[in-house]
Amino acid sequence: MKVCIVSDSHDNRFLLQAAVKDARERGAEAVLHCGDVVAPTTLRILNPFELPVHVIHGNNTGDMFSMSRLANDDKSVVKYYGQDAGIDLAEKRIFMVHYPHYAEAMCATGDWDIVCCGHDHQACIKEIENVNGETSLYINPGTVGGIGAKPTYVMADLEKMEFEILDVPVDEELAYNQPSVTIHE
Repeated sequence: MKVCIVSDSHDNRFLLQAAVKDARERGAEAVLHCGDVVAPTTLRILNPFELPVHVIHGNNTGDMFSMSRLANDDKSVVKYYGQDAGIDLAEKRIFMVHYPHYAEAMCATGDWDIVCCGHDHQACIKEIENVNGETSLYINPGTVGGIGAKPTYVMADLEKMEFEILDVPVDEELAYNQPSVTIHE
């Protein structure tokens, strides 16, 4: 199973849509969003892709009531978990949380194969040794919204346990003409 991992979209529908479109073309079957969506309506841009979107909130929570309503709408692809989530996909135990220090601690428990986070807008993939003498994979996809860093996401192949940080493909001229888009090189 291939999965698109994003975080910190900060209302940037244009870049979020571009990342998920690219991931879908690469075979993604689900999206994990590690928080800081801000306005829940941002996620509506993902409905046409018909992929389940697993989402938590971050420190920029936006309207949690509307997020809950969106997740409970029969036409929505959004599955909203709140502050954090433990989910199973392709026989992998995945934990999602917004904060990197919390993610590193959850890796250390040995309870999770993969721990995904966001918050600091710094894309990173690394193994963290856990209490079982093994490792858990720490994934931070950076900021799909391009806030303070170039827009990135992680493409994951859960069966092969292969992960790659990818730049969000954008038409630079089109992106700079969008009122809510900020791209930092």
